[in-house]
Amino acid sequence: MKATKAYRLSMTEQAQKIVDQMTLEQKVWLMSGNIDITKMSAEELEETITADEENHYNVKPYAAGGLEEYNLPPMLFVDGPRGVVCGNRMATCFPVSMARGATFDIELEERIGHCIGKETRAFGGNLFAGVCVNLPYHPGWGRSQETYGEETYQIGQMGAALARGVQDEDVIACVKHYAFNQMENARFKCSVTCDQRTEQEVYLPHFKDCVDAGAAGIMSSYNRYQGIHCGHHKYLLRQVLKKEWGFDGFVMSDFCWGVRDTVEAANGGQDMEMLWTEHFGSRLIKAVEDGFVPEENVNEAALRIVRTLLAFDKEHKEYDMSVVGCPEHIAAAREAAEKGITLIKNENVLPLKRSRTKKLALIGKLADTAVIGDHGSSWVRPPYVVTPKEGLSAANEKCEVILDDGSDISRAKKLAAEADAVIFVVGYNYDDEGEFVSENEVDNYIGSTGGDRKTSLGLHEDEIELIKRVSPENEKNTVVLIGGNMIMMTEWYDCVNSIIMAYYPGMEGGTALAEIIYGDVNPSGKLPFVVPYSEKDLPHVDWEATDQYYEYYHGYTRLEKQGIRPLVPYGFGLSYTTFEITDPKVLLEGENLKVTAKIKNTGEMDGEEIVQVYVGFENSAVDRPVKQLRGFRRIGVKAGEVKEVMITTPLEKLKWYDPAYREWRLESMEYSIYVGSSAADEDLVQCCINN
Repeated sequence: MKATKAYRLSMTEQAQKIVDQMTLEQKVWLMSGNIDITKMSAEELEETITADEENHYNVKPYAAGGLEEYNLPPMLFVDGPRGVVCGNRMATCFPVSMARGATFDIELEERIGHCIGKETRAFGGNLFAGVCVNLPYHPGWGRSQETYGEETYQIGQMGAALARGVQDEDVIACVKHYAFNQMENARFKCSVTCDQRTEQEVYLPHFKDCVDAGAAGIMSSYNRYQGIHCGHHKYLLRQVLKKEWGFDGFVMSDFCWGVRDTVEAANGGQDMEMLWTEHFGSRLIKAVEDGFVPEENVNEAALRIVRTLLAFDKEHKEYDMSVVGCPEHIAAAREAAEKGITLIKNENVLPLKRSRTKKLALIGKLADTAVIGDHGSSWVRPPYVVTPKEGLSAANEKCEVILDDGSDISRAKKLAAEADAVIFVVGYNYDDEGEFVSENEVDNYIGSTGGDRKTSLGLHEDEIELIKRVSPENEKNTVVLIGGNMIMMTEWYDCVNSIIMAYYPGMEGGTALAEIIYGDVNPSGKLPFVVPYSEKDLPHVDWEATDQYYEYYHGYTRLEKQGIRPLVPYGFGLSYTTFEITDPKVLLEGENLKVTAKIKNTGEMDGEEIVQVYVGFENSAVDRPVKQLRGFRRIGVKAGEVKEVMITTPLEKLKWYDPAYREWRLESMEYSIYVGSSAADEDLVQCCINN
């Protein structure tokens, strides 16, 4: 039997009997990582979380709790989300979550969850803490590569799918970082503030979607919300998560600094201090004995932990190490890259024809670099990484691929002019963005690279100059962008004829990129974010702030509300074929909104389209977005074929939150329903429904 919420709750009586037999010391033991920081030297501490390649962070699962006398195994923590962090040159490295978000493929993400769950078990883990669903308020957030996009509905659907897949393999899915964690450099000090509608409608729904899907673990975040540390936050942890949402699992802190005060955390709803014992352990025992923490709070935490362990470790199922990096999992990584890589612009350039491409100029510092994402806690070490150069060379063995780093403009111009086509590979790596821990937090934790993109959201100046000066030498030019979120293109967009967003495409990224460039795979990814003309169109963020206010609007909803046309709309992506979406119809059926439409492949190549449903709120009596994504489905359509697609959305997702009464309301009005291929008006067809 799968460890569903219903099954877990059925274990309550058994778990309670076990907890009732425990001493206070045993219950508290369950509530912390099995490393006592008070007994460790500085050298031993550094070894625990070192960045050393052979003994890196999470090279094997981190243990917390466990009591042999009650046959309770410890929580065995494995990080993510682009795969399993454990091991060296073994695990499957999937594209980062942002790239998988671009697939808009819920079924594929659930399959990836199965792959990750199996590999977690193979390494001995029983908890995967890689369901990252934080929403980037601003695309400069350095760690936004770990989430699925800018839209709460899409993030929730994708995160829920990953959680389901992982937990089907008898592995606890831990969702992070709860909540309001979308600043990297200031994450330890910043307090986020927003109004209650923004809280409930924008920053919490995707977490609830994962809880509703059955996720059994939640990781609290480092930052503060309304001045209170999220790891101590009684409102977020006890009121919203456990009471209002009915969360039956346990809450763990983010590692090392997620708990700052024993009493506040234990009373606020924190169930487990990770990675080590500092504020819980003996300090928590004393706090209970001295009357500062009611023992019932410890009892509740112990019950949640024991109940979860009983549900997930009922069979102590293990997997052979042969599943780690196996062909099936690598194929899933390749499929995710193929479906996520997004064609943004194409003016008679792609796909390249092998028979006409005998010499290819491949230009840029990232052209033959294994860039799979940041070097933080999500750093997976795969057995190999296919670079763009390797992928393109293997895809057309009769083509001479001439590699150039672009440092000499004159040389690059000459190469481009002599080639049959030129491909620029530009963008970011782990030095430019990603998880960041400053030297004053802890030496050599994961290194002091990455962080937020504080200076610009565009390419490096030398790359912009390279593109602008070299692209005119060959009209068969393509820019391939590498990065974890939106990259500004305004300065050079009109200089080039083809643009591909590759994100960080994982261990098979070079293969997938080459397949798309040569037309073996028809591109079908869609941007899970909007690309504006100007950075001024985005919300203001101070990346070193101690206080940051989040407005109600961000991303595409902000631009639409202000009447600003983007350079590239949310949900946009080209194909080598064309699709026509017609005859939209909408039906109210119980508590669901069912939208149908016809889709025809009007081109000459089989392809896949992501049909998107947006709900318009122009008739609302309260301030609401012009429209919001509220449904999507990936569908394959052969050349000349017509299919009918149906997309179902719960009416719950059409409600707004009334802070005066602290309740969700469904307005009685006419809603506009838009169906199409992106958020742009010209890509949508409309119908209406009255509620």
